[in-house]
Amino acid sequence: MALNADNVRVGLNGNIYLAPKGTTAPTDLDAAWGAGWVDLGYLSEDGVSMEYSTDTEDINAWQSLSPVRKVLTGVDMTLGFTAIELKTATVKLYFPGSTMTDVSGTVHKLDIPAAPTPDERAIGLEWVDGSIKNRLIIPRGEVTERGAITIGRSDAVGLEMTISAYATSAPELATWLSNDPAWSAA
Repeated sequence: MALNADNVRVGLNGNIYLAPKGTTAPTDLDAAWGAGWVDLGYLSEDGVSMEYSTDTEDINAWQSLSPVRKVLTGVDMTLGFTAIELKTATVKLYFPGSTMTDVSGTVHKLDIPAAPTPDERAIGLEWVDGSIKNRLIIPRGEVTERGAITIGRSDAVGLEMTISAYATSAPELATWLSNDPAWSAA
């Protein structure tokens, strides 16, 4: 197998989009994110971390010291990021079930519930490297972990979040679209 530096990718720029669960996502790389999709805006310079893991359980046999088989028992996919653009969409995502109201023309109020309800959304992640474009679409997911909000002099106030993907009625957990020529199935 030959090494090919042209197949090395970086995420030079990108965005995370949210929509109500059930919102139609783009099915190609050229379509715009349609009605209902909201861009979360600036993210920290760390970008987005995507993790995919599987859990297995060993099946052991009396006649063997090592497992004779492994059974898949779980799949987990998460996206982690820190939103640094503080706006209604990001603040309400960090505080599920919260409501934003305008008290006056210049004063806005966020009510944070004591017992939030589940807040499932559709999630889209898009990133580019030159002419190479990628989109990851998660039809069902929600923020399952939140980091501390640090308010200080030298860094932007950030809302650190981890979104967990949930299975839908289809067999896919997520769909990844790319125009990367190295991905050709042929």
